[in-house]
Amino acid sequence: MTATTNSPAPWVKSSHSTDNGGACVEWAPSNAPATGIVPVRDSKNPDGPVLNVSVSAFAGLVTLARSGTNA
Repeated sequence: MTATTNSPAPWVKSSHSTDNGGACVEWAPSNAPATGIVPVRDSKNPDGPVLNVSVSAFAGLVTLARSGTNA
């Protein structure tokens, strides 16, 4: 897992994100097939850092988010 300010495109906003200050997360799924890395960022700060996680780590994050529990 690495943090970077490089911004791959296109970004996809989480279906739970809102335009009025909700928990806004974006990811760049088109990057994953070629690199095995899923970039994730805060959509409220598109020029901020990008967290790059492996496809399996991203799947774990999605599973955790869907479960509604805190790890």
